[in-house]
Amino acid sequence: MKPRVLCTRELPGPAMTRLRQETELTLNTLGRQLTPEELLAQVRGQEGLLTMLADPITRAVLEAGRPTLKVVSNYAVGFNNIDVAAATELGIAVTNTPGVLTETTADLAWALLLAVARRVVEGDHFQRAGRFKGWEPQLLLGLDVFGKTLGIVGMGRIGQAVVRRAHGFSMRVLYFSHHRLETDEEKILGVTYAPLPQLLAESDFVSVHVPLTPETHHLIGERELRSMKKTAILVNTARGPVIDETALVRALQEGWIAGAGLDVYENEPLMAPGLAEQSSAVLLPHLGSASRETREKMATMAVDDLLALLRGERPAHLVNPEVWSKIEQTK
Repeated sequence: MKPRVLCTRELPGPAMTRLRQETELTLNTLGRQLTPEELLAQVRGQEGLLTMLADPITRAVLEAGRPTLKVVSNYAVGFNNIDVAAATELGIAVTNTPGVLTETTADLAWALLLAVARRVVEGDHFQRAGRFKGWEPQLLLGLDVFGKTLGIVGMGRIGQAVVRRAHGFSMRVLYFSHHRLETDEEKILGVTYAPLPQLLAESDFVSVHVPLTPETHHLIGERELRSMKKTAILVNTARGPVIDETALVRALQEGWIAGAGLDVYENEPLMAPGLAEQSSAVLLPHLGSASRETREKMATMAVDDLLALLRGERPAHLVNPEVWSKIEQTK
């Protein structure tokens, strides 16, 4: 008998075909995220759950899936949407898709940085509206990127990928991270450690790459934004609540900073009031990993791990490895 699996959204690529062939699949075909009530109702009796970052996998959802639920495979690197502690307590494996979207997300961070600095989106709208009447010395003046100072907040895989691209622009790179790199690593990457206040005060561009934790919630708020250069640009492709979005709107309205590029939002998919009206902000709908190649690789990883666990094998990307001993004891 095929294992029963709930997948909360259609996935791109051939992995979705495998999921249909190898499981008794329940697929959300509503074209929207399942409500918490729908998720609770549909998880009952399932052995596997393939989820998206937007799906809140609470203790209540996990308990509703017991005793049959064995694995939650998250189609994302992050897993702050899942109560991992509850899953571990209940003997449910949790997996994610690390590493695969590093370069793609770094590319997008740079796309945002350049788009804000050179007013690319404003220029596009200006041209399409037929407002361009010829070259002018002061038309849509932006900011240079080459030779400036870039501040990286969070020096994990994606932060380091952003740094590698910065060297092509001959940038000075400062970084802040809760776990400082070894001296040799700093030399190889060509970066200098700085406490967050120093990084914010000295950087022309600040790019955020930290996970969402209680310590990083509103890591950048009003005080931090006011400490930045008035000519600075803030980019966030990490998690929305790392930045106090209401304070950011004020910063853009009142000119504390020059601009912002956002791919994530504090109350996603909603935006803070006033943010959409800021012409100095480039706003994207969470496209960090949105290349066809990357999203298909993520689907393959998520499906591989889910099916491995359901076959009784250890998944390759286990978030809560301590649960494996519990699973083996039940074999």
